[in-house]
Amino acid sequence: MSDNVTSNMQSFTDRFVEFSARIANQVHLRSLRDAFAGVMPIFILAGLAVLVNNVVFPWIFEGETLVRFKVWGEAIINGTLNIAALLIAPMIAWSLARNKNFGNPVSAVVIALCSFIIMMPMQVDMVPVGGKVAVSLTSILTFANIGSTGIFAGVIIGLLSTEIFIRIAQFKQLEINLGDNVPPAVSQSFSSLLPTIITLSLFAVFAALLSNLLHTDLIHLITTLIQQPLRLINTSLPGTLFIYSFGNFLFTLGIHQSVVNSVVLEPFLLINTNENMLAYAAGQPIPHIINNIFVPTFGMVGGTGSTISLLIAIFLFSRQKASKQVARLAITPGLFNINEPVIFGLPIVFNVPLMIPFVLLPAIGIFFAWVCTTLGLMSRCVVMIPWTTPPVLSAWLATAGDWRAVVVQLIIIVFGVFFYLPFLKISERVALRNNGINDQDA
Repeated sequence: MSDNVTSNMQSFTDRFVEFSARIANQVHLRSLRDAFAGVMPIFILAGLAVLVNNVVFPWIFEGETLVRFKVWGEAIINGTLNIAALLIAPMIAWSLARNKNFGNPVSAVVIALCSFIIMMPMQVDMVPVGGKVAVSLTSILTFANIGSTGIFAGVIIGLLSTEIFIRIAQFKQLEINLGDNVPPAVSQSFSSLLPTIITLSLFAVFAALLSNLLHTDLIHLITTLIQQPLRLINTSLPGTLFIYSFGNFLFTLGIHQSVVNSVVLEPFLLINTNENMLAYAAGQPIPHIINNIFVPTFGMVGGTGSTISLLIAIFLFSRQKASKQVARLAITPGLFNINEPVIFGLPIVFNVPLMIPFVLLPAIGIFFAWVCTTLGLMSRCVVMIPWTTPPVLSAWLATAGDWRAVVVQLIIIVFGVFFYLPFLKISERVALRNNGINDQDA
């Protein structure tokens, strides 16, 4: 009976792993991960600009001099955070076209960018500086539409425009061939001429229908009907804990957590982050606790699963030579949140005792930090930092220099050591038993 149960469990696990691996390799999800990874350095630069403008410069300058120096950071914010959607749409187009082995991915980038602008509102109501009544303006682009608010619209338009363009470009009847006597760039341009005209015309027709029939635009429609409801669910405390924990569970099966988190969670957390950084730069109240700085800072200490606590537990309490050897190899990359050596070397993958704290500890850390922030015991995260920033420093930088956040992170690390400990002991005993070694001989 026991053998049958074990066999059924292994069969289910194998099928689940195979299914999850197929999802991980799905071309659209893979393209989204590639695109967001490509723009992440831009947002990290924006975070550093926010930190320098609002923490470093005020230490050194004041008055009119401070205002003049802050132009540096404000210019960077305008060129990064405030055009986030304008960046993400063509990046997704490039990634999708390349992952589909399309011969001319640059054309897909141009199509996505043009499609995104085509779907912008033709008229914008804005309140002049010092005024009280909104004025209707035409022929302008606003940071409100091409920045954080339009990120999800940029995602959809980037995917949709590229799919339509690639499918239309597959019709050989639409290809204009100028022969071999013209430069390749010119030849490629003309071969995609008709697919370009048809794709952009379709988006223009859709924009006209929305404007004339519903008196709205696609950016507003997506933001109102899709982005905001999803963001309320995904970036709520229960939603974040569930999605992030499920991604970590996949990692225990050998499938990187980014399969779930970078597609379902991070785009919405990134919107919260951008809004926090913009609010902090403008001296306004910080709107969000949960964002894509907060989650890794308190739920990924030392890497996915907060494994810095596991490494400390091994150094302090383990009697197994193999575990200590892995820990010695893993501690240096672990300080920079790179923990594949411990995940696959100890291993944690398919190691049932260690899978439990690997999934639960990040959720506990996020919840504890959320409670501390809600009670006003630490500041909200407002600075985008590189994911490789070491623990302690990461908490201090992410909150723009709040030492209380460092204390919260240290509490999570210490708690994690004792939370991992009993599961580590069980894992080591299982390993010894499987190898036919007694505890005394280890």
